[in-house]
This record gives sequence, C-alpha cells and structure tokens, in this order.
Amino acid sequence: MKYTITYPTEIGTLRLLSDEESLLALWFDDGKAPFDWKEAKQEVNYVLKCTIQWLDVYFSEQNPDFLPPLYLQGTAFQKQVWQALLEIPYGQTWTYGDISRKIFGSTKGSHAIGQAVGKNPISLIVPCHRVIGKKGLTGYAGGVYRKKWLLEKEKN
Repeated sequence: MKYTITYPTEIGTLRLLSDEESLLALWFDDGKAPFDWKEAKQEVNYVLKCTIQWLDVYFSEQNPDFLPPLYLQGTAFQKQVWQALLEIPYGQTWTYGDISRKIFGSTKGSHAIGQAVGKNPISLIVPCHRVIGKKGLTGYAGGVYRKKWLLEKEKN
C-alpha cells in the first residue's frame, strides 16, 4: 500500500509518497512526479509523520538531526551519488565536480553525476539543491528560484 499527502511551504506545496516502511518520493507538487501516486491512499502513516517532523524542523530554519526512513530506488550508481548528497553539510554547497572527485577520483564524471542528481526522487531530504555548477547555480527540478531560496535559507 502506498500513502500520499501534501505539505504546504512558503515556496510551494510538496507531495510526499511512502509505503508502510519508507519514504519513496518527495517533490514540489507543480513539478514532474518521480512515481505514479494517483492510486496512493491519502492518509498519514508513521513514515509520513516522521517526514512531516523533518520538514517542520527544516522549514523552521534549523538543521534536522535525523532522517525519516528512506528508500532510494535507482541504479547502483544513482544510489552512490544520492548517498554522497546526504553528506553535503547543511548550509554548504558542493559542485558536480566535487561529487565526481569523491566517487571517481577526478572531475571527469561530472556529467554522469549531474544526470544522477537530476533523478533524485526525494528532494530536500536528499539535498540535491546543495549541488551547484562550477560557475554557480544550475538547474533544479523544483525550479532555480526555489533552489536559490533554499540555499539562502540554509545560510541564515
């Protein structure tokens, strides 16, 4: 069984999708859904309650010191990149090259890193918004204006 709810924020409504054990996806509701959620039950379960707690802390301008249970569905490489995203400290940014160096030992994998970052199904919690290009802000599934807002919020 899958469960879904929405979570309103200052920069748009988030949609959360879980099963009984883990958060499967989190995205801005006006964007492209990473999973089909239309058949999901509109109900708060334990996983969604934990995710709401995380979001409440995050949007109160604090760094959550816990993660809700996550299930990152993707290739082994995508999962490796998403794990690296979880290591980016709150209030900081890494470039695609930084992540490439961490995984490959050089920046030659930056394009592949960018593709994997773009497939991240759990926005915010797996902080793809903290990844920038070597020349500054780059795309974000939720929109560059949201990425800029999130990064500014984390710096303050």
